[in-house]
Amino acid sequence: MLFYFSGTGNSAYVAEKISQVTGETLCSINKKIKTGESAPETAAGERLVFVVPTYGWRIPRIVENWIRSSHFPGNRQAYFVMTCGSDIGSASKYLQKLCRAKGFDYRGCAEIVMPENYIALFTTPEREEALEIIKRAEPAIERAAWEIANGRILTEPVQTASGKIKSSLVNTIYYPTMIHAKKFYATDACISCGKCQKDCPLNNVSIVCGKPKWGKDCTHCMACICGCPAEAIEYGNHSKGLPRYQFPK
Repeated sequence: MLFYFSGTGNSAYVAEKISQVTGETLCSINKKIKTGESAPETAAGERLVFVVPTYGWRIPRIVENWIRSSHFPGNRQAYFVMTCGSDIGSASKYLQKLCRAKGFDYRGCAEIVMPENYIALFTTPEREEALEIIKRAEPAIERAAWEIANGRILTEPVQTASGKIKSSLVNTIYYPTMIHAKKFYATDACISCGKCQKDCPLNNVSIVCGKPKWGKDCTHCMACICGCPAEAIEYGNHSKGLPRYQFPK
């Protein structure tokens, strides 16, 4: 089974592409977390594939917590594919630790560079630039799919000193300083459609008097701000004037 978590569509696209090659059934972690469900029952010996974005040079903590709380009987082969805007650092070190805790047979972690969607901190690409980045990512997606389908250990990026620092020290600082919803707000352009509330995997957005209101349980998936059809959501001053990135259909 192939499990995926996706805020703006990058990981969903990669998951779909891989499943077309491997034949894996797709399961949205977003939906499972939103409804408070754990992983569905899988057949004995069935391999597990996780396609997820990179948050602070590791997998999202809410995804790791969901995996830890879900029951996967048997000693399962576990493949990880991480989408990112630049690199995944030394995420593999922490994935191996997770696999040991769950009794998984770690089969590697592939790195897929996709268009940047983290509008809270970085600059997001215009459509044409995004399409070019996706085009460049296709060979890496195809290689990961082939390796999984053929039972190979996934090709991993070279580990670097900077990557180790980013996945350890920077990740530790990143969560308490960046991961909050305090700077999200809706402008007068809001059309009260409720899409932000529907898309939030943590049920952190509520609609009050026709406008979205954010709570304290945010993972910075950017689904609300980048998915708003009226582009009425901002994150402080940083997001003003920036393209709202969603995987181009």
